[in-house]
Amino acid sequence: MTASVPAESDGPAGSRSVEPRAGKSAFPRSARLLRHADFERVYKQGRRHFSASLTVFYWQRPKGGDGAKAPAASGLRIGFTVGRALGGAVQRNRMKRRLREAVRLTLPPAGVNADVMDVDVVDVDVVINPKKSLLTVDFAAMVNEVSRAFVVIEKASTQYSVPGNQNRTPNDRRKNRTSKPKA
Repeated sequence: MTASVPAESDGPAGSRSVEPRAGKSAFPRSARLLRHADFERVYKQGRRHFSASLTVFYWQRPKGGDGAKAPAASGLRIGFTVGRALGGAVQRNRMKRRLREAVRLTLPPAGVNADVMDVDVVDVDVVINPKKSLLTVDFAAMVNEVSRAFVVIEKASTQYSVPGNQNRTPNDRRKNRTSKPKA
């Protein structure tokens, strides 16, 4: 007995245009955050972006490395944190699957920006924390939120990757401003 495969028009999945994944290379191991220390570093040293159904933490890795045992892969690395407070295992795994697919659809193919625009690849670690409302949000809205988060991350990473600004934060720049004495 063979299992029937649902047609593409069945259910809500048939209404959106999602391209099939290209095997296991769609979200490679080198593009994921896997170690607890990496997650902690992003939480403690990184910045945050809030949206309606998720919170995105991001941290730009220094060019020289971060002192880890093995050098980290260059480019963007993404991790997901879905706590038990958000639901049972079925709901949490569904959130992670939806987020992975949204990230896969949002990110450009590897190397596109570096080849076409002739810019350096920015090394950024990203951790995405969904909120409970992610289970009821439409997939297109979720992809839109993830896309907006990556635009914010790209702006922030290009702003602080200018030569001479590697180790400076916005607070450091405020402290170093010269102000005119009040008359």
